[in-house]
Amino acid sequence: MVNMTPSNDEHFDNQGIVAKVSEATEVVAEASDLVASVVTTAASDIGSYIRSQREAAQVSMRQLASRAGVSNPYLSQIERGLRNPSAEVLTQIAKGLRVSSEALYVRAGFLEERPHGPVRDALLGDTEITERQKHVLIEIYDSFRRENEQAQKAGEREADEHEAEKAVPEPDLPTDTEPPIQESSHD
Repeated sequence: MVNMTPSNDEHFDNQGIVAKVSEATEVVAEASDLVASVVTTAASDIGSYIRSQREAAQVSMRQLASRAGVSNPYLSQIERGLRNPSAEVLTQIAKGLRVSSEALYVRAGFLEERPHGPVRDALLGDTEITERQKHVLIEIYDSFRRENEQAQKAGEREADEHEAEKAVPEPDLPTDTEPPIQESSHD
């Protein structure tokens, strides 16, 4: 007959496994809470930003909801951080507020923030051109800047190489001012 009772070694191994599983479960729960906190913070951040932009533009929530094509309760939930809007909804809200959709995308975490400058700010603030036209112009502008930066770096490398060549001493060569070496002749 086979003995079915666990030995002391097996009992300790099972306790170790149970302890590891319990520890892993706690880590997963903490990570899940952290992710939920980050998502909630991002939602409330974009919501409060939209609210501040709406108030600065002196647009009522009802007016903005109508302009953006969303319901008033949904917009209210976005502003209070209870809902995280999609990129499409953000685009519509940006149009309703007459602000750059890029600014809302950055706030919502859909895009990385790009460096600001007077040209970029002027393009993004222009209400006479579409969002697509703004993005195309910014891409062209950025490509010119990258091209100039590469040319400048290439010029600096050439200058550095030229300076390095000048720094290498040239070998001493005989000059014409030195008397020629006389060979002695043995007749």
